[in-house]
Amino acid sequence: MDRYVTVDGKQMRLGYTTGSCAAAASKAAAYMLLTGRRLEKVKLLTPKGIPLELPLKEISLEKEKAVCAVEKDGGDDPDVTTGALIYAEVTCAEAPGVDIDGGVGVGRVTKPGLDQPVGNAAINSTPRRMIRENVEEVCRLMDYHGGIRVVISAPAGVELAKKTFNPRLGIQGGISILGTTGIVEPMSEQALVETIRVELRQRRAEGAQYALLTPGNYGADFLKDSLHADWKKAVLTSNFIGDSLDACREFGFRGALLVGHVGKLVKISGNMLNTHSKWGDCRVELLAAHAGAAGMGSEAIAAVLDCVSCDEALRIIREAGFWDETLKRVTSKVEFNLKHRAGEDLEIGAMLFSNVYGLLSETDNARELMKKIMEG
Repeated sequence: MDRYVTVDGKQMRLGYTTGSCAAAASKAAAYMLLTGRRLEKVKLLTPKGIPLELPLKEISLEKEKAVCAVEKDGGDDPDVTTGALIYAEVTCAEAPGVDIDGGVGVGRVTKPGLDQPVGNAAINSTPRRMIRENVEEVCRLMDYHGGIRVVISAPAGVELAKKTFNPRLGIQGGISILGTTGIVEPMSEQALVETIRVELRQRRAEGAQYALLTPGNYGADFLKDSLHADWKKAVLTSNFIGDSLDACREFGFRGALLVGHVGKLVKISGNMLNTHSKWGDCRVELLAAHAGAAGMGSEAIAAVLDCVSCDEALRIIREAGFWDETLKRVTSKVEFNLKHRAGEDLEIGAMLFSNVYGLLSETDNARELMKKIMEG
């Protein structure tokens, strides 16, 4: 594609989704099957309104079957599926309508709460609609009134899926065919948030009443190694704490426990519910403010402000004798701001830890919430 967006001041090229690849390959294969004529490229209008003209690969045209592939291009987004061939095999069927299924390398749903029901191929709703509408368009043009069967496959997807969230989500055997707009926007925060939402929706569909949240691998390791908790129950939120709480409330969780490194969670004490450094890196400033409110003197506060890590700042605070009161204040503000975002219907708890000092502090209800999560 020759379309670009500006991300952090850089021009970055747009790409197109596996869903667009599947729809384009299906449209082209249907045309070749019904006309007997070979195509080298196909046009597709994406849900976002951006038109694509995509070259076809691995074309096979027989009397009763047409197969072709479109190569996935994620643009400048670091997408593991870029370069993968997405195939469509199209055959005529007796039953009316367009029947869509997945073949080799397309995952199959094994747990509830995802876009597709258990047992279905992991071809999401928008790509299914795109496939159906484009195949139906070809059928109308060819005045064909019979049924069509479409099988989408991605042979490289068996290995690629190991680099995705699919095994964690209960999608087995391959990648998902995804995309709500048909277009990949580089470094899309929306895509990351949607991944978190999918996992939370699935946990809720499986009956979980309480959510365990942690920003990343540090939190997962702490849950496993220090708290001896089942870290696999945790949903990794990255920097999107606020969005994750919004999802918990939307999906009807009764409560959520956030377990995180002090370097992330201290930002929440300053009401930063997106903790990415591009929105601010005020970790030691907030620790200095809380320590100052606890009564620590100006010389120690100045030393904290000169620190480059929270662990070093905590060392100074501890040596100055304000460890307990400072952490109490931090935790109280973290709890206050989480509750403010979550609303009255979602019980909120938090645990803060450090890689050097271990568990630092926790809200009064944190242990009870952890018990409910582990028993749920």
